[in-house]
Amino acid sequence: MSSHFPGQAPAAPRTGTGRQCADAVLMVRPAAFAYNAQTAATNAFQRPPGPEDESARHDACGEFDALAAAVAGEGIRVCVLQDTPEPQKPDAVFPNNWISFHADGTVVLYPLQSESRRRERRRDAVEAVSERLGYRLSRLVDLTAHEAHGRYLEGTGSLVLDHRNRVAYACLSPRTDARVLAEWSGELGYRPVAFDAADRVGAPLYHTNVLMCIAEQAVVVALEAISPADRDRVLAQLGDGGREVIAIGHSQLERFAGNMLELASWDESLGECRVLVMSETARRALPEEAFARLSACTDEVLVAPVPTIERLGGGSVRCMLAEVFLP
Repeated sequence: MSSHFPGQAPAAPRTGTGRQCADAVLMVRPAAFAYNAQTAATNAFQRPPGPEDESARHDACGEFDALAAAVAGEGIRVCVLQDTPEPQKPDAVFPNNWISFHADGTVVLYPLQSESRRRERRRDAVEAVSERLGYRLSRLVDLTAHEAHGRYLEGTGSLVLDHRNRVAYACLSPRTDARVLAEWSGELGYRPVAFDAADRVGAPLYHTNVLMCIAEQAVVVALEAISPADRDRVLAQLGDGGREVIAIGHSQLERFAGNMLELASWDESLGECRVLVMSETARRALPEEAFARLSACTDEVLVAPVPTIERLGGGSVRCMLAEVFLP
């Protein structure tokens, strides 16, 4: 459902010319980070806690603080929202799954599969982004009613977006429903490209952003994870975007080498520039040739260690960054 605010005209769907990289992000500092058994049923990246995870909450906050500081240090505006202690929300550090902020003033709220994750949605997040970053809200698209019907679309986890060409890539899974994808695409003016993808044992990949990253000049994609019936079609569409396509395999995918995000910044000597953010795990997984090609397509690579969040939460740095596209 779409709502427009008094005095604001409905935003018309656009075609092409969108900015690929946001210059601001929302991050949520966790208060109760932990392994979530509810989400682990569909997220094979999560690992049950071991003896080394006795201090997981403390360690996750340290990893969060270091990433937030590093991103801000690159000249990217960061709005940090402190998670509330109650109700406990073990996955609050991943806000990109429940909210997205678009350049035309549209904010989208998404339907989440896990009941424990639905507690993360906070209207004060929109207020904080508006007050601290100057974001101007004109329209709210609330898709959360789909939860009552067992249909989900988990934000920019389910969606990997080519903003420049208005294409939305989505691997279908228990957390990514084709009907909600179609509704989202109609509301936002994107063309959906849906496909099937699986891990090396054949289980559906829970989110698209673990296998694909679209930056300004490059695409990182785990082609061998995409169903053979869909692979050529997806590759052709990615190629039409005019970006260099860098293929990774299951070994890199399993270590979050598909879970990256490029952001926009400003440098006194370079002017407008781009920063590709990835985890230390992902950097170590990338072959040198692939990393060299990727580095040549961006201005700066920011590598951050988030091992506790990756191991217990099953997500990496891209999941921790909810892009805010400022007008």
